[in-house]
Amino acid sequence: MLRYLLLVLVCVSCSSKKVDSNEVTKKQPNVLFFLVDDFGWMDTSYQGSAFYETPKIDAMANQSMRFSQAYAAHPRCVPSRYAMITGKYPAREGIPGKGGKDLGKLKSTEFGIGKAFKNAGYTTFFAGKWHLASDEQFPEDQGFDFNYGGGHAGAPKSYFYPYNTPKNGYKGNGKEKIISNLDDAKEGDYLTDHLTRKTVDFIKNNTENPFFIYLSHYGVHTPFEGKETYKKYYEGKNDDKITAQVKYIEDNNAGQSKAIQDNATYAAMIQSIDESFGEITDLLKELNLDENTIIVFTSDHGGLSNRGNRRKLATSNLPLRAGKGHNYEGGIRVPMFIKWPGVTKNASSDQIVTGTDYYPTLLEMTNIPAQTNQHIDGISFADVLQGAALHNERPVFWHSPLPRLKSTGDRANTTVRVGNFKLIDFYEQDRVELYNIKEDIGEAYNLSTAMPEKTNELLNLITNWRKEVDAFQLEH
Repeated sequence: MLRYLLLVLVCVSCSSKKVDSNEVTKKQPNVLFFLVDDFGWMDTSYQGSAFYETPKIDAMANQSMRFSQAYAAHPRCVPSRYAMITGKYPAREGIPGKGGKDLGKLKSTEFGIGKAFKNAGYTTFFAGKWHLASDEQFPEDQGFDFNYGGGHAGAPKSYFYPYNTPKNGYKGNGKEKIISNLDDAKEGDYLTDHLTRKTVDFIKNNTENPFFIYLSHYGVHTPFEGKETYKKYYEGKNDDKITAQVKYIEDNNAGQSKAIQDNATYAAMIQSIDESFGEITDLLKELNLDENTIIVFTSDHGGLSNRGNRRKLATSNLPLRAGKGHNYEGGIRVPMFIKWPGVTKNASSDQIVTGTDYYPTLLEMTNIPAQTNQHIDGISFADVLQGAALHNERPVFWHSPLPRLKSTGDRANTTVRVGNFKLIDFYEQDRVELYNIKEDIGEAYNLSTAMPEKTNELLNLITNWRKEVDAFQLEH
């Protein structure tokens, strides 16, 4: 009888509970950080895509502050994710490239965002792509109480379970390692749905205490695999008007660029991401947690739109130039919005934000003390969310020392943006490009010759910054 009573009590405690809205306002706010992989600036319908359909994401964007000039801290996965977790530029740790390796190391001594929230009394949850475990530092080593699927892997070998077994001829790139702690799946389960279920279950079982959710979807990274019914729907949208358009454009400095959004499988993957976002945000509303949950939606870098070989491409980032791997706008500018209940309204902002800024911003929003010795390259923009004036005059840097000319068509460079001007130093080629991003979002007009003083000013900033952070550069 006693065992029966204990079992009943356990079941009751694990069941989801609708929270009284008056109680919610007294609690520390929850945080949902919703991160999509390889998701381009133009990959939502709220941004203007006529091909992809993202009704759930669009609806929340229209209740939030949308940032038109949000950036990843690097145009590839590992360095960008390092910056979001640590609040540091990846170049400080030689990521990528130190020791000739593609990846860098997230050290155990880092006091990242997961540890900060855990120490503040939050229940911390991670699901999806981590890709920061080259020094065997997993989410549970970095402050997360739960970890589903986060480890070495940069991509699944299949989006359909078993996720570590290739399908459709995709063999992986030799670097992808096992995706673990998702063994409750059934044959044919879709990874995006599985990670969503894990997140939903966590929310239902953690309504009493504040939580920090870092949902880092593997989608919409390769391999291109979507649900068959969704694929057929988007194949039907590829009418004669779309298929007759120019599909690729040649860029002397960025390889071949996809000029149209017509990949039906990629569109199907986006639809699954949209459904995931909707299922989670609908649940928050159902449980009366929506008015006490901060929501951040973003991507780790630009969409896969460029190639130096014949690889299949995902999307087009036009009117932005280039895509993943490049420090042109298409590779680093990302979709991003934040809903801060009771603070943000349906609005847009031109505040320049980069990946290092989320850590200090979320701490300020949740009244957790800043970690000034940790997020040294991040600046909180919480004041902008509350209506303060923009502060866009600080320099923002990107460093890409490992070119992939035969893959995504990019070349080694260091880049800085200050105000409206952006300089790209292709140091291996001894050439620079200067753009006025406000007037030339497509980076078509190189002003370096016409504006020598501005060029030298920004080049000096780059030179000094590379020395300060000891940025890795290949020796030739």
